[in-house]
Amino acid sequence: MSTESDAVTAAILVIGDEILSGRTKDKNIGTIADYLTAIGIDLREVRIVPDVGSAIVEAVNALRARYTYLFTTGGIGPTHDDITADCVADAFGVGIDVDPRARAMLLERHKPEDLNAARLRMARIPAGADLIPNPISKAPGFRIGNVFVMAGVPSIMQAMLDQIGPGLARGAPVLSETIEARGLPEGTYAGRLGEIAGRHPGVSIGSYPSMTQGGFQNRIVVRTKDAAALAAARAEIEALVAELSA
Repeated sequence: MSTESDAVTAAILVIGDEILSGRTKDKNIGTIADYLTAIGIDLREVRIVPDVGSAIVEAVNALRARYTYLFTTGGIGPTHDDITADCVADAFGVGIDVDPRARAMLLERHKPEDLNAARLRMARIPAGADLIPNPISKAPGFRIGNVFVMAGVPSIMQAMLDQIGPGLARGAPVLSETIEARGLPEGTYAGRLGEIAGRHPGVSIGSYPSMTQGGFQNRIVVRTKDAAALAAARAEIEALVAELSA
């Protein structure tokens, strides 16, 4: 059985005014969460911050100290409001400048005469960082310490995640079981489900209603890294559902 000290943990920091305004609908959180869950990394926190330097620096320092990994998305493009790289450098207390490796990557896509000041912003990398290749548009992300800085464009973020994934530490995979509670309103089982959860502190138990053509359909989901604990909690829940359905 794995313990809390064995857990590999992570946070996501989404950066961008366009996310907070609703203009852009984030798709990266779900993609990263699915990816991390599949390899046994516990996603513990997600934050969304605006394109404000102090907010980005504060969030980077708080989250990188708290979790095994921090993944950021957004703010590494060529415009004036793309300040993530500068803020990460500030958070780590290191300098930042055009990185020859990153410049060479940009030259795979752009002619030298087209590599203007705006495009060169995408080659500015904090000192000591490793690059994350970008097979789609060539402008790289980077890793410094336990922080992975990736693009906000979902297809590019996915490509970068595929690049870094094999090198991430793995934890024990999360096991999950779903018990259908068809025809049972949550209010009929909520109290006793809470009692079951109290008897299984190492197990996450949640009730999730959804609207279907036939009305509400409730599912109870049990999640843990301990197979025996999963089986024990599931058995109690199935017995409760069977009793209330009779």
